[in-house]
Amino acid sequence: MPDDLSLSTLKPAQKREARKRVGRGLGSGKGRYSGRGIKGQKSRSGSHNMRPGFEGGQMPIYMRLGKKRGPYSKDAMPVGPHRTSTVPVNLRDLERVFENGDDVTLESLREKGLIKNTKTDVKILGTGELKKKLTVTAHAFSATARVKIEAAGGKVTALREPVEKKKRTRKAKPKVEAPEAEAPEAEAAEATEDVAAGQAPPGEEAETGEVVGEGHAPPAKQADQGAEEA
Repeated sequence: MPDDLSLSTLKPAQKREARKRVGRGLGSGKGRYSGRGIKGQKSRSGSHNMRPGFEGGQMPIYMRLGKKRGPYSKDAMPVGPHRTSTVPVNLRDLERVFENGDDVTLESLREKGLIKNTKTDVKILGTGELKKKLTVTAHAFSATARVKIEAAGGKVTALREPVEKKKRTRKAKPKVEAPEAEAPEAEAAEATEDVAAGQAPPGEEAETGEVVGEGHAPPAKQADQGAEEA
């Protein structure tokens, strides 16, 4: 203890900083408006406790932006109301904490300090090497972790089986068949049948030069019908 230590020589270990005193006259530098300006929301008390993203009441930027498509389902990445979380535990931690032949359960992970509680799902990841034979029980396993545990002679027990995602297949559009053009051979065959039946095709002129229409007999037949009526 130094000899010159006395009440008059006591001082704090760290220099004290004087607080800012506002509203103590114009000569203090923080008088009149106390550094808050004239009126407005930020001049009121409690105005500096606004939550992040607050824009004074107008529509905030995160609500003005467009909503785009994305993975928004329960079996996809955690998004929105379907937000889920898992506690990761790597194989290197199991190799460091457990002994060969141990049973790794949720309770043992909590006792070893690898997880805080058993309320959240636990997923075993494959980072690191595993040379011990362990019987691991957890909610989920990565493909790498599953292979390494079984390669070391251990056993894997998943409390929740992984959900297989259905592959989306696009249905082929039905082919629209174009109307087939009438074959000219069929038209020629129909015209031949009409000539054989004694009927001239519509629009053709008879030998007399008159057009034979539908519902009218040839001139020779009209003369025979007139003689019979007489």
